[in-house]
Amino acid sequence: MNDSCLIYTGERSSFLRGECPVNICEIQGLTRDYGKGRGIFDLSFSIQQGEIFGFLGPNGAGKTTTIRHLMGFLKPVKGSCRIKGMDCWKNRADIQKNLGYIPGEMAFFDDMTGAEFLSFMAKYRKMKASGRKQELLDRFELDERVKLKKMSKGMKQKVGIVTAFMHDPDILILDEPTSGLDPLMQSRFIELVLEEKARGKTILMSSHMFEEVERTCHRVAIIRNGRLAATDSVDALKAAQVKKYVITLESEDSASAFAGEGLQVSAVSQNRVTVTVQNDIKELISVMNRYPVTNISAPNQSLEEIFMQYYGGDRS
Repeated sequence: MNDSCLIYTGERSSFLRGECPVNICEIQGLTRDYGKGRGIFDLSFSIQQGEIFGFLGPNGAGKTTTIRHLMGFLKPVKGSCRIKGMDCWKNRADIQKNLGYIPGEMAFFDDMTGAEFLSFMAKYRKMKASGRKQELLDRFELDERVKLKKMSKGMKQKVGIVTAFMHDPDILILDEPTSGLDPLMQSRFIELVLEEKARGKTILMSSHMFEEVERTCHRVAIIRNGRLAATDSVDALKAAQVKKYVITLESEDSASAFAGEGLQVSAVSQNRVTVTVQNDIKELISVMNRYPVTNISAPNQSLEEIFMQYYGGDRS
């Protein structure tokens, strides 16, 4: 008898109980110890078909090392990685031809033009036609005639995106895919990922941008100090986020009185009070209604700050 489990319906945090789907990507006990606490240690997680899976963590946490194992660039010292049931090291050539990959650091043949590089990749994958290349070039406003060595970081990132998506793969591994892109192109990339999500693609996406992950992913795995700290739904991570609000009042006296109302105040500077809120904002709104508030803002928090809130202090 098949085991029953929760499966994704395609909407974030929406589940049905049914027959367990096949895992497209599986990591079991993956370890690579570089010494002095650096590396990855006993990582285990899986990604289901059609799932957009966020892989998050501070710089140096082990995200890229994990992805390099999945791509078959590194041989596991301990543990295993499999994609579609194939060993990522032993079957790396077959796996690489049939997935889309954006590396964390772009490396090209600088003497090539963008067009020449894309043609090279198409031949490597044995593509019989240009696939989605022109559509993607138009979407990201990329001139493929430019020499790669003359391209900016953002332009090179666009070449990486076109390379990853042009053969319309079912699986994509994206390591910091919007690095170097301006806000408009970041938005277009998120739109592309959402379209691929609707088409049932399976995507692993490493990112530092919480908004990017929040808009696109079903679940996230968070890695810290080379170890898997948690695997959770995006909504659970969002609910755990402690939000900061900066309240500006008419005078310093008003700010001082406001700060004494029993809210979680983290700072007072002249006529501005910084308040932290988790989950329920009703008390803050109630207090603001009694004071001469002139402005309220919610500064963006870094993903690292969210991690610290999520785990509490310096937990490893």
